[in-house]
Amino acid sequence: MEALPELRVLVLKSNKFDGNMSLPSRSNLPIPKLQVLDISDNEFVGSLPQTYFKNFRAMMDVKENQTNLTPSDDDDRYFLFFLEMRITLKGLDQLLRRLLKTFTTIDLSSNNFSGSIPDSIGNLNSLRYLNLSHNNLTGHIPASLGNISVLESLDLSSNKLDGRIPSELTRLTFLAKLNLSMNDLVGQIPQSTQFSTFENDSYVGNLRLCGFPLTRKCNEENGQRMQPEEEDEEEEYGFIDGFGWKSVVMGYGSGIIVGIGIGCWIIRFGRPRWLVEFFFGVGYTYMKNKKKKKKTRKRATPTQRRS
Repeated sequence: MEALPELRVLVLKSNKFDGNMSLPSRSNLPIPKLQVLDISDNEFVGSLPQTYFKNFRAMMDVKENQTNLTPSDDDDRYFLFFLEMRITLKGLDQLLRRLLKTFTTIDLSSNNFSGSIPDSIGNLNSLRYLNLSHNNLTGHIPASLGNISVLESLDLSSNKLDGRIPSELTRLTFLAKLNLSMNDLVGQIPQSTQFSTFENDSYVGNLRLCGFPLTRKCNEENGQRMQPEEEDEEEEYGFIDGFGWKSVVMGYGSGIIVGIGIGCWIIRFGRPRWLVEFFFGVGYTYMKNKKKKKKTRKRATPTQRRS
């Protein structure tokens, strides 16, 4: 298929195709006019096809004025208006009946791709929709994605991506859908007018992310989530409303010290007299009851003792 210079749409989704797409290409300029690549829901493995990202000319520097074409006898223009294809855009299954030159999409979701997202994907500066979700991708989100200024939908969910969300993504002013959920991203979410439109669902599953729109606040110095260890310990041992184990220990300690001090004062000075008489009265009653119990045990017969 690399040798088909006029190929514009390649949809192979929902099959059982497998194999490695990152192998060296046999063509110097593979599929230069490809605008739609959808191989989602298959079993492809290996790293992402970096060779294609570097050579998809139809996804680079596309001029907006090419959208105003009209049907003619020219096959190239005729093809733009008579076409049917069903693809997933922004999470919704849609049927398209025409293909404009400015419409470009790559959907590699639900496969077994691994490795990092190559920086070369930023070369596709006319790409509108990108879906790499539900794979085994690792490493950081490349800052080069910020070069795709017309990107309208970006889905990198359900991978193993880590690191911070690059601030360069705030340049994507046309971005209408963002999904970075179920990864291992850290730090503060970039703050911009565009990013403020995305809700918590765009980031769910990243336990170390913080900042708006999440309820987790960040440390101003390093942008990491602020979560004092003392609070975690108090929650673990069931203390609430500010009464943690430290407060309990401090209370017991203070009480013991005060009690010892009062006892020493009473023994040394015999004051206050009412308190001394109270303690001696309690002690006298206790000893008297103890003697009665001993006498009762001595008088008891062996049979009564067995019963």
